[in-house]
Amino acid sequence: MARLLLVEDHEEIWDFLSRRLKRKGYEVSLAFDGQEGVDKALAEHPDLILMDVNLPVLDGYSAVRALRSNARTSHVPIIALTAHAMAGDRDKAIAAGCTDYHPKPVDFSRLLEQIQAAITVAGTPA
Repeated sequence: MARLLLVEDHEEIWDFLSRRLKRKGYEVSLAFDGQEGVDKALAEHPDLILMDVNLPVLDGYSAVRALRSNARTSHVPIIALTAHAMAGDRDKAIAAGCTDYHPKPVDFSRLLEQIQAAITVAGTPA
């Protein structure tokens, strides 16, 4: 099963998502700020990253740009998770280097579809 890195600073969200994703068979690693997310991605080589964009230390957009600029993580699919669901926010996430975008509150069924699609395109077994 695929290894996911969830970069999220709100406990109720990372708790909810990590528990549900683990029940679906995914291996889930957690990071609680953008810099920790970059560091864990480089160390753990996840198959997909779920990245909140509003994070302490290093915001999600900056973290995504850092991951895209590193040859070890440039290919990893990244889905932006954001409460910013205004016009243009999806485009901003994609422009920063995200593979896909998912607005909060999380629609878990839809997020699972997005994860499976991104992992399939990347060539990792879901």
